[in-house]
Amino acid sequence: MFHAYHISLAVIDLDNTLYAADNGVFARMDQKMIAYIQRELGLDKQSADDIRIKYWKQYGSTLKGLMLHHGHEAEPFLLEVHDVAAHELLSPHDELHAVLQAMPMRKVIHTNGTKEHAETILDALGIRDCFATIYDIRFNQYTPKPCMATLKQLLAAEGVDAREVLVIDDVQDNLRVAKKAGAITAWVHPDAGKQVHTWDMAATSFVDLLLK
Repeated sequence: MFHAYHISLAVIDLDNTLYAADNGVFARMDQKMIAYIQRELGLDKQSADDIRIKYWKQYGSTLKGLMLHHGHEAEPFLLEVHDVAAHELLSPHDELHAVLQAMPMRKVIHTNGTKEHAETILDALGIRDCFATIYDIRFNQYTPKPCMATLKQLLAAEGVDAREVLVIDDVQDNLRVAKKAGAITAWVHPDAGKQVHTWDMAATSFVDLLLK
Protein backbone atom coordinates (compact mmCIF):
# COMPACT_ATOMS: atom_id res chain seq x y z
CA MET A 1 0.00 0.00 0.00
CA PHE A 2 2.80 2.45 0.89
CA HIS A 3 4.50 1.96 -2.49
CA ALA A 4 2.35 4.76 -3.92
CA TYR A 5 4.20 7.28 -1.75
CA HIS A 6 7.77 8.55 -1.57
CA ILE A 7 8.70 7.59 1.98
CA SER A 8 12.17 7.86 3.46
CA LEU A 9 11.20 7.23 7.11
CA ALA A 10 8.53 5.18 8.87
CA VAL A 11 7.72 6.28 12.44
CA ILE A 12 5.97 3.31 14.00
CA ASP A 13 4.08 3.06 17.29
CA LEU A 14 4.78 0.02 19.47
CA ASP A 15 2.02 -1.19 21.78
CA ASN A 16 -1.28 -2.14 20.10
CA THR A 17 0.18 -1.31 16.67
CA LEU A 18 2.92 -3.85 16.00
CA TYR A 19 1.01 -6.46 18.00
CA ALA A 20 -2.63 -6.94 18.93
CA ALA A 21 -4.09 -5.15 21.94
CA ASP A 22 -5.71 -8.29 23.39
CA ASN A 23 -2.61 -10.35 24.19
CA GLY A 24 -2.31 -9.19 27.80
CA VAL A 25 0.65 -6.77 27.70
CA PHE A 26 -1.47 -3.66 28.13
CA ALA A 27 -3.71 -5.36 30.67
CA ARG A 28 -0.66 -6.09 32.82
CA MET A 29 0.55 -2.50 32.50
CA ASP A 30 -2.87 -1.18 33.44
CA GLN A 31 -2.94 -3.33 36.58
CA LYS A 32 0.54 -2.18 37.55
CA MET A 33 -0.49 1.47 37.07
CA ILE A 34 -3.55 0.95 39.25
CA ALA A 35 -1.48 -0.70 41.98
CA TYR A 36 1.08 2.12 41.82
CA ILE A 37 -1.60 4.82 42.12
CA GLN A 38 -3.35 2.97 44.94
CA ARG A 39 -0.14 2.74 46.93
CA GLU A 40 1.27 6.20 46.23
CA LEU A 41 -1.98 8.19 46.52
CA GLY A 42 -3.68 6.05 49.17
CA LEU A 43 -6.75 5.29 47.04
CA ASP A 44 -9.01 2.28 46.64
CA LYS A 45 -8.69 0.28 43.42
CA GLN A 46 -11.63 1.88 41.60
CA SER A 47 -10.55 5.42 42.44
CA ALA A 48 -7.02 4.62 41.30
CA ASP A 49 -8.32 3.27 38.00
CA ASP A 50 -10.47 6.38 37.55
CA ILE A 51 -7.37 8.56 38.03
CA ARG A 52 -5.40 6.40 35.60
CA ILE A 53 -8.02 6.84 32.87
CA LYS A 54 -8.65 10.52 33.59
CA TYR A 55 -5.00 11.49 33.27
CA TRP A 56 -4.50 9.30 30.19
CA LYS A 57 -7.40 11.02 28.42
CA GLN A 58 -6.41 14.51 29.59
CA TYR A 59 -2.66 14.39 29.01
CA GLY A 60 -1.96 11.44 26.74
CA SER A 61 -0.36 9.49 29.59
CA THR A 62 -1.17 8.72 33.21
CA LEU A 63 2.41 9.62 34.09
CA LYS A 64 2.00 13.23 32.93
CA GLY A 65 -0.95 13.74 35.28
CA LEU A 66 0.92 12.23 38.21
CA MET A 67 3.87 14.52 37.53
CA LEU A 68 1.74 17.67 37.13
CA HIS A 69 -0.73 17.14 39.96
CA HIS A 70 1.14 15.03 42.49
CA GLY A 71 4.80 15.84 41.92
CA HIS A 72 5.75 12.26 41.12
CA GLU A 73 9.08 11.44 39.53
CA ALA A 74 8.88 9.71 36.20
CA GLU A 75 11.46 6.95 36.43
CA PRO A 76 10.10 4.95 39.40
CA PHE A 77 6.65 4.91 37.76
CA LEU A 78 8.01 3.95 34.33
CA LEU A 79 10.20 1.15 35.62
CA GLU A 80 7.41 -0.33 37.72
CA VAL A 81 4.55 -0.26 35.22
CA HIS A 82 6.62 -1.56 32.29
CA ASP A 83 7.90 -4.60 34.20
CA VAL A 84 5.37 -6.95 32.59
CA ALA A 85 7.42 -10.01 31.51
CA ALA A 86 6.39 -9.55 27.89
CA HIS A 87 8.23 -12.72 26.86
CA GLU A 88 5.49 -14.69 28.64
CA LEU A 89 2.85 -13.16 26.36
CA LEU A 90 4.59 -12.64 23.01
CA SER A 91 6.59 -14.91 20.73
CA PRO A 92 8.61 -14.44 17.53
CA HIS A 93 6.39 -13.38 14.63
CA ASP A 94 8.00 -14.49 11.38
CA GLU A 95 5.39 -12.88 9.13
CA LEU A 96 5.72 -9.54 10.91
CA HIS A 97 9.49 -9.73 10.59
CA ALA A 98 9.16 -10.44 6.86
CA VAL A 99 6.88 -7.47 6.13
CA LEU A 100 9.08 -5.12 8.16
CA GLN A 101 12.17 -6.28 6.31
CA ALA A 102 10.35 -5.70 3.03
CA MET A 103 9.80 -2.02 3.88
CA PRO A 104 12.63 -0.23 2.04
CA MET A 105 12.75 2.92 4.18
CA ARG A 106 14.43 3.59 7.53
CA LYS A 107 12.18 2.50 10.39
CA VAL A 108 12.07 3.86 13.96
CA ILE A 109 9.87 3.24 16.98
CA HIS A 110 8.04 6.14 18.66
CA THR A 111 6.41 5.08 21.91
CA ASN A 112 4.94 6.58 25.06
CA GLY A 113 6.65 3.72 26.90
CA THR A 114 10.32 3.34 27.77
CA LYS A 115 13.17 2.27 25.54
CA GLU A 116 13.70 -0.74 27.79
CA HIS A 117 10.06 -1.77 27.37
CA ALA A 118 10.29 -1.34 23.60
CA GLU A 119 13.44 -3.42 23.42
CA THR A 120 11.77 -6.19 25.43
CA ILE A 121 8.74 -6.20 23.13
CA LEU A 122 10.83 -6.13 19.95
CA ASP A 123 13.03 -8.95 21.24
CA ALA A 124 9.99 -11.05 22.18
CA LEU A 125 8.52 -10.56 18.69
CA GLY A 126 11.88 -11.26 17.04
CA ILE A 127 11.90 -7.94 15.15
CA ARG A 128 14.45 -5.79 16.97
CA ASP A 129 16.82 -5.90 13.99
CA CYS A 130 14.19 -4.20 11.81
CA PHE A 131 14.46 -0.81 13.57
CA ALA A 132 17.21 1.78 13.46
CA THR A 133 16.42 3.42 16.80
CA ILE A 134 13.77 3.96 19.47
CA TYR A 135 12.27 7.31 20.52
CA ASP A 136 10.65 6.81 23.89
CA ILE A 137 8.79 8.88 26.49
CA ARG A 138 12.08 10.39 27.67
CA PHE A 139 12.84 11.89 24.25
CA ASN A 140 11.07 15.18 24.97
CA GLN A 141 11.10 15.48 28.77
CA TYR A 142 8.44 12.80 29.33
CA THR A 143 5.97 14.53 26.99
CA PRO A 144 3.66 11.88 25.53
CA LYS A 145 2.06 11.62 22.14
CA PRO A 146 0.10 13.33 20.74
CA CYS A 147 2.43 16.33 20.67
CA MET A 148 3.38 18.38 17.62
CA ALA A 149 6.58 19.67 19.24
CA THR A 150 7.77 16.14 20.00
CA LEU A 151 7.01 14.93 16.49
CA LYS A 152 8.84 17.89 14.95
CA GLN A 153 11.78 17.26 17.26
CA LEU A 154 11.87 13.64 16.11
CA LEU A 155 11.77 14.63 12.44
CA ALA A 156 14.55 17.15 13.03
CA ALA A 157 16.65 14.48 14.73
CA GLU A 158 16.11 12.25 11.71
CA GLY A 159 16.76 15.07 9.25
CA VAL A 160 13.66 14.42 7.16
CA ASP A 161 10.78 16.44 5.75
CA ALA A 162 7.37 15.45 7.14
CA ARG A 163 6.07 14.88 3.61
CA GLU A 164 8.46 11.93 3.28
CA VAL A 165 7.44 10.36 6.60
CA LEU A 166 4.92 7.59 7.20
CA VAL A 167 3.45 7.57 10.73
CA ILE A 168 1.78 4.30 11.74
CA ASP A 169 -0.26 4.28 14.95
CA ASP A 170 -3.39 2.79 16.53
CA VAL A 171 -4.41 6.06 18.23
CA GLN A 172 -6.18 8.51 15.95
CA ASP A 173 -5.25 11.56 18.04
CA ASN A 174 -1.60 10.74 17.34
CA LEU A 175 -2.35 10.49 13.64
CA ARG A 176 -4.14 13.84 13.63
CA VAL A 177 -0.94 15.51 14.81
CA ALA A 178 1.07 13.64 12.19
CA LYS A 179 -1.34 14.63 9.43
CA LYS A 180 -1.29 18.27 10.56
CA ALA A 181 2.51 18.16 10.39
CA GLY A 182 2.25 17.00 6.78
CA ALA A 183 3.12 13.34 7.23
CA ILE A 184 1.53 10.34 5.53
CA THR A 185 -0.70 8.50 7.99
CA ALA A 186 -1.63 4.86 8.54
CA TRP A 187 -4.14 3.65 11.11
CA VAL A 188 -3.83 0.14 12.55
CA HIS A 189 -6.88 -0.82 14.58
CA PRO A 190 -9.47 -3.64 14.77
CA ASP A 191 -12.16 -1.11 13.74
CA ALA A 192 -10.25 0.16 10.70
CA GLY A 193 -12.39 -1.85 8.33
CA LYS A 194 -15.64 -0.68 9.88
CA GLN A 195 -15.19 3.06 10.39
CA VAL A 196 -15.03 5.89 7.90
CA HIS A 197 -11.64 7.57 8.30
CA THR A 198 -9.45 10.24 6.75
CA TRP A 199 -6.06 8.53 6.98
CA ASP A 200 -3.99 7.69 3.92
CA MET A 201 -3.99 3.99 4.82
CA ALA A 202 -5.75 1.75 7.31
CA ALA A 203 -5.86 -1.93 8.23
CA THR A 204 -6.93 -4.14 11.12
CA SER A 205 -3.36 -5.31 11.77
CA PHE A 206 0.16 -4.18 10.96
CA VAL A 207 0.77 -7.20 8.76
CA ASP A 208 -2.45 -6.58 6.82
CA LEU A 209 -1.46 -2.94 6.34
CA LEU A 210 1.80 -3.90 4.70
CA LEU A 211 0.36 -6.75 2.64
CA LYS A 212 -2.34 -4.61 1.02
